[in-house]
Amino acid sequence: MKRNKVNIVTLGCSKNLVDSQKLMRQLEAGGYRVMSESTDPSDIVIINTCGFINDAKEESIDTIISHASAIKEQGHGKLFVMGCMAERYKDELEEAIPEVKEWFGVNRPSEIINRLGLVYHPELTGERVVTGPGHYAYLKIAEGCDRTCAFCAIPGIRGKYISTPVEELVEEARFLASEGVKELLLIAQDLSYYGIDLYGKQSLTRLVSELSAVEGIEWIRLHYLYPSNFPMELLDLMESNPKVCRYIDIPIQHISDKMLMMMRRAHTAAGTRSLLEEIRRRLPDAVIRTTVIAGHPGETEEDFKELLRFIKEFRFDRLGSFRYSHEEDTYGYINYTDDIPEKTKEKRVARIMELQQKISGELNEATLGKTVKVIIDRKEGIFHIGRSAGDSPEVDQEIFITGAGKIKPGTFINVKITGSTEFDLYAEASKD
Repeated sequence: MKRNKVNIVTLGCSKNLVDSQKLMRQLEAGGYRVMSESTDPSDIVIINTCGFINDAKEESIDTIISHASAIKEQGHGKLFVMGCMAERYKDELEEAIPEVKEWFGVNRPSEIINRLGLVYHPELTGERVVTGPGHYAYLKIAEGCDRTCAFCAIPGIRGKYISTPVEELVEEARFLASEGVKELLLIAQDLSYYGIDLYGKQSLTRLVSELSAVEGIEWIRLHYLYPSNFPMELLDLMESNPKVCRYIDIPIQHISDKMLMMMRRAHTAAGTRSLLEEIRRRLPDAVIRTTVIAGHPGETEEDFKELLRFIKEFRFDRLGSFRYSHEEDTYGYINYTDDIPEKTKEKRVARIMELQQKISGELNEATLGKTVKVIIDRKEGIFHIGRSAGDSPEVDQEIFITGAGKIKPGTFINVKITGSTEFDLYAEASKD
């Protein structure tokens, strides 16, 4: 019997990737042959879209049109679209791209499965097809967001914050470990908020502690910890539990009080400084990553210079900068004028990243001669490519390692740092 082939194309963030992987597991249970990001002809293509900012929306539309054209050229196949952009612009897109068979939005896996004539299996909710390297996986611990940041459209797309129960996440972690996953990357719009809706109090530290007891999981990494009401007990766990990476991803977005107020952030400049200084005091070896926005409405040159001064002063280990995108249905779109020219936004982002490049180069140079534990991600030419506990896949730097022999991806080894650039390190595998 011929098994229909389904190609899942995932765009946008790691949360979308988790959704796609879980859908793939349901499709496999229904007897489909599932492919990820394949260029081979398939009977069905499902595109999981991103609709967060303009660049992502353009990529989603281009991808949809490209696959619609390919299906038309091969003379058969059906195209379905899901995800944030489908949720946000379904009516407009249905009219503009009639080649798409159906649009599903977010949080509707059972509808997609039923539309394909299959039975949805709720008992498989914690299972998925692990794509990519296979030794690390994202664990989405909550859906939606209760914050009202002026620049963000996610609450309107994904809805209110809904935590997944601890027990379900532990079971999912056990499944992932059984599939060979050794590193869990916890994700949500806001990890700090986890558990309040379910348990009446912040429960992230409890969750991380229980996940660390799962056999086979060796590293747990935390992404997107909101600065306001940061769970300070988490620092104690990082200090005492070697499985919890001393990696703190805490998007501050700005440091000017005026800008934080306009962005509708729940933290102040003084509170941000105090929190970051306390993290550095208690965990001096922790890697702190942040993101900042340049060109938000109302940002004057002095506001921007204040942000630059703070970045220079605090010296974040990792930093990403994004230019403001004026997104429909956000507080900023409704209440502010997008008054910063695009060229000015781009110049400000470039100035931030030029400063961070210098900081990163100096921090990397200071690691020369040190021995660090890394996880091997892949082999390229003469190098094994790995990451330290201070580096997350895809967004942070890598370590190019020689002398590692025939070790496989997913192996942990110690390496000695021998060279550095602004955003990468070179090392030799330790002989001990």
